[in-house]
Amino acid sequence: MDTRGKIVDLAQAGTIAAGWRSRGARWKLVAGYFDVLTADHVRAMRALADGTPLMAAVLDPPDPLLPSGARAELAASLSMLDYVLLLEGSALEQALAELRPDDVVRAEIADRQRSAALIEHVHRRQKS
Repeated sequence: MDTRGKIVDLAQAGTIAAGWRSRGARWKLVAGYFDVLTADHVRAMRALADGTPLMAAVLDPPDPLLPSGARAELAASLSMLDYVLLLEGSALEQALAELRPDDVVRAEIADRQRSAALIEHVHRRQKS
């Protein structure tokens, strides 16, 4: 499967969420920037994927390293994510109200820390 097929808009996400609910499935949404995909990211997503459907909402970071489409494709490449919702600006609250996930994990702070750690690592390597 082309992982880009996992990237959905809000209307498609709503249909998917309704289908999960109609089957009685609980599901999770993890919101983050996915600007730097590291082994830590993979471990965190794997820990969240406990057999329940898992959707990621890719948000806009303050100073992105990668364009939003690339970040969504990186997230979609993770096998434990069922779908990836690409959101612009501050659309997360609207999406949460419409989709009504059973669990929401906010990963923005951890994502910012991962990006900062990577940038610091690269700077240290360049200086040595």
